[in-house]
Amino acid sequence: MPAKGNQIIPNGHFHKDWQRYVKTWFNQPARKIRRRQNRIAKAARVAPRPTQQLRPVVSCPTFKYNIKQRAGRGFTLEELKAAGLSKNVARTMGIAVDFRRRNRSVESLQLNTQRLKEYKSKLILFPLNSKKPKKGDA
Repeated sequence: MPAKGNQIIPNGHFHKDWQRYVKTWFNQPARKIRRRQNRIAKAARVAPRPTQQLRPVVSCPTFKYNIKQRAGRGFTLEELKAAGLSKNVARTMGIAVDFRRRNRSVESLQLNTQRLKEYKSKLILFPLNSKKPKKGDA
């Protein structure tokens, strides 16, 4: 169909080296496989150590989702204090800390404190200096 109205007559030169201007994603599935294999290899390499930080259990906002629970960004300073940890030491142990989060209920505070205590009891800390081990080191 011809162009309507008083416009330029279309005369596109679409045979110019178009492959240069096109980004293909044919490597996407292979990249996905490679990423997965690298994650598995890293988990095996750092074996008994966790691959990710410990995160708290938080309630989802809004009426639709508030029955559900999910992993939060980090533990509150109050939760860390109840578990007997300082924020700097917690970060070195692989525990995520979020100083902006607030505890709005006693139940979530107790649940996350229990999570921290359980994690701390299973954790084996190796001393930085083997000649001078600190209290609680393996």
